[in-house]
Amino acid sequence: MEAFMGETNWRFWDQSLSARNRSALESFAADDLLCELVGSGKSLSAIRTWVHDDTVVLGIQDHRLPHIGAGMEYLEERGYQPIVRNSGGLAVVLDSGVLNISLVLSERDNAIDIPAGYDMMVELVQALFPGAPIEAYEIVGSYCPGSYDLSIGGRKFAGISQRRIRRGIAVQVYLCIEGSGAERAELIRGFYEAGLQGEKTKAVYPDINPSVMASLSELLGKPLTVQEVVLDLHGLFGSPAPQPLMSEETELYSFYLNRVVERNRKMLSPDLE
Repeated sequence: MEAFMGETNWRFWDQSLSARNRSALESFAADDLLCELVGSGKSLSAIRTWVHDDTVVLGIQDHRLPHIGAGMEYLEERGYQPIVRNSGGLAVVLDSGVLNISLVLSERDNAIDIPAGYDMMVELVQALFPGAPIEAYEIVGSYCPGSYDLSIGGRKFAGISQRRIRRGIAVQVYLCIEGSGAERAELIRGFYEAGLQGEKTKAVYPDINPSVMASLSELLGKPLTVQEVVLDLHGLFGSPAPQPLMSEETELYSFYLNRVVERNRKMLSPDLE
């Protein structure tokens, strides 16, 4: 934790319960807001926790699938809301057993390169689960594969992305805490099958093998809950007083939310089947 725990004061914003039945677009707007506030020095470095019910967050490449309309119908028929996120990567699943953590840091005084941002989040997750043999490398056959996939014994439970705005950096991780990792992977495999329908594309989409994905409860062989992990995270940062959105920040938040919502609408509305 040495890379960023030199900070003694943190802003802690917990939306692990309050955001559950709200659109995940609100969380991406919240992280954009925090990037600007932290990057400009108007806010302390921030940790935000967030959970959303039954959502599939698509990457920009996903919305270019030849049959994206059929892919989204597949998700909606199974009770999942598709949205397009504003950071890199491919499709991931959010539900009540998946905890998302955003670590928002400033580059106002010192630049933080992209690998350093990923390494900070790896360190944080390892500190949350001391003793667990967590490794960071690409898990072939997982959804949204990348070189900073987090796994135990070759089975992935987390992925990391970054968002950079106005000298602020949001490093985001999704942690599959509860439930079945393989069932989540089956959902995304079905989405790609519906979205591709056997067509060859210039873009490469993952060939998903559900057996390489699991939740931390499955991997550690003990029941874990999202709320237990939120409490552990809070303690790891010295139990700072909760600091959600303040009244003077709501106008800027509305700007970012409107931008995210409009961008998502444009991404998903044209030429749907």
